[in-house]
Amino acid sequence: MLYRRFGRTELQMPVFSCGGMRYQYKWQDVPEEEIPRKNQENLEATIKKSLEIGINHIETARGYGTSEIQLGKILPKFNRDKLIVQTKVGPKADAKEFEKTLEQSLKNLQLDYIDLLGIHGINNAETLKNTIRPGGCLDIVRKFQAQGKVKFIGFSTHGPTDIIVEAINTNQFDYVNLHWYYINQSNWAAIEAATRHDMGVFIISPSDKGGRLYDPPEKLVKLCSPLSPMVFNDLFCLSHPQVHTLSLGASKPSDFDEHLKTINLLDKANKVLPPILEKLEQEAIATLGEDWAKTWHVGLPKQEETPGNVNIPMVLWLRNLAVAYDMTEYAKMRYNLLGKGGHWFPGNKADKIDQLDFKPFLQNSPHADKIPQILAQVDKMLGGEEVKRLSQS
Repeated sequence: MLYRRFGRTELQMPVFSCGGMRYQYKWQDVPEEEIPRKNQENLEATIKKSLEIGINHIETARGYGTSEIQLGKILPKFNRDKLIVQTKVGPKADAKEFEKTLEQSLKNLQLDYIDLLGIHGINNAETLKNTIRPGGCLDIVRKFQAQGKVKFIGFSTHGPTDIIVEAINTNQFDYVNLHWYYINQSNWAAIEAATRHDMGVFIISPSDKGGRLYDPPEKLVKLCSPLSPMVFNDLFCLSHPQVHTLSLGASKPSDFDEHLKTINLLDKANKVLPPILEKLEQEAIATLGEDWAKTWHVGLPKQEETPGNVNIPMVLWLRNLAVAYDMTEYAKMRYNLLGKGGHWFPGNKADKIDQLDFKPFLQNSPHADKIPQILAQVDKMLGGEEVKRLSQS
């Protein structure tokens, strides 16, 4: 395993982290005695494998159902000084409610302290305000920090780049968990801001939200050859030294295996990556047209400014992935989550396009004349049954 300095925390962070949202029994709390023995054994085997290969950063959240309480049965068995444990608690308007939830996390994990505490879901202005206002959630975490129960404070986010940068620029956080990978590089400005503030940078879900790369379409497999799409994406992310660790949402011990192939390629990234990047770019140009491939995103309105709250940038991006790389299953999954994701995945689908007039809101787009028609086509291509977030299932 390779390790990188995790910003000003000075922690030596493995370049892969063991994310805790896929091996737990349920997304809702249940009594401990209801957790099946086989499920607990699988979780414990996954943690043991993680530590054996040097991934000593175990990451979970209060919002991951039984994950914390199940980890609490295994983590205290290991040398505490060798572990880096992170949990996350969502911000609340009522700071006392937040404090109660944080206390529950500590109780569940059965640890005297946690190394990294993340405010879970600074996704918009409201959640940021609830975190940093006087008497807000951050003040509660500072109290726990003063008591030695929390070492470092960060935040996780699914929000727009401007909100992430605003949160980073408060200089109140030691690290950030955010989305950034090959198919979606829009948060690079936030990573640059985090680097300026010497914050740790943790990439959320590079293999799932990064394209369902554990089940890639054949076209993507060929374009990423000789690497698998998963290893290509890992290598792409880690070839940037500003990125410190990638979350691997392991559901079983063998889920680490493919990712580990990345380790021996890191010192060859400048030779291995360019041919694959060229193939991917050329395929996008060939299928989408060069003008569209390079300028589709220019001048698009934010979803909160759009009639019907349609998330035009997201809808067009998903369409591009489906057309260019045959990532239709991924695009359908994400598209049909629109309207159900709250501030974690905001905006609506383009299913009522014939009832809305977008022209006044597309004046700054070089493709204003054709976007409404494309949106209608996307809904026919990707529309289907509504999808819920995992935590809602």
